[in-house]
Amino acid sequence: MAYDFYVRTRQDLIQAVEEYGIIPYFATSIPGFSLQEHCPPYVLFSDTGDDTWAWKGPVIQATGCAYGKFFEKKSAYVSRDIFLDLANYRRDGYDFDARYDDGLAKFQDKQLFDLIEQNAPILSKALRTAGGYAYSGRWQKTEGKKGFDASLTRLQELCYVITSDFVYTTDKHGNRRGWGVAQYSTPELFMGDTFTERVYQRQPKESYARLMEHLRKLFPGTEVKVLKRFLR
Repeated sequence: MAYDFYVRTRQDLIQAVEEYGIIPYFATSIPGFSLQEHCPPYVLFSDTGDDTWAWKGPVIQATGCAYGKFFEKKSAYVSRDIFLDLANYRRDGYDFDARYDDGLAKFQDKQLFDLIEQNAPILSKALRTAGGYAYSGRWQKTEGKKGFDASLTRLQELCYVITSDFVYTTDKHGNRRGWGVAQYSTPELFMGDTFTERVYQRQPKESYARLMEHLRKLFPGTEVKVLKRFLR
């Protein structure tokens, strides 16, 4: 199952996520392992709004996959089945409360996780406001706690938080405008029983072995140490 596809339409991307299981959005340390390298530039970003950036929410909803910063601090689509092993491996068998109780998670990460768990699905702007986090954008700047992005990235890397959709604002005529705003959730809430009842069924080392085998099938000519570095 070599990593070989070409995306021109939203349906192409949906099929790629379901067939290959892992689709990083931008280029990674493994050559050829990204959506960016498997679609023409006008499909990656376009002036029409019919492009891979706009398809993110619909693809998440159509496949039920996980989306988030899971590899090399870059976003990726991960199919439901592959994500079960990724979450089990990255969590090392811990739910978040147990990880925090054992001193393996930062207090600021627990604060953010609790906010997401209690309010999911929640838009990034609402999440910042609820947590009293500082924000600095092109048109707005607010004071508050720092560390929002770092905590959010750590929670995604450990597979406790995912992006469940992207929501667009509209003008008075109902036309979509601007970039989609990320909506966050936990895999437990977004995927339901198919995740919660299966995520810890295997030993983390077994899930790791399964993930490595999947990567070896996708990139049979790549050195194992390169695949391990990508997965860590």
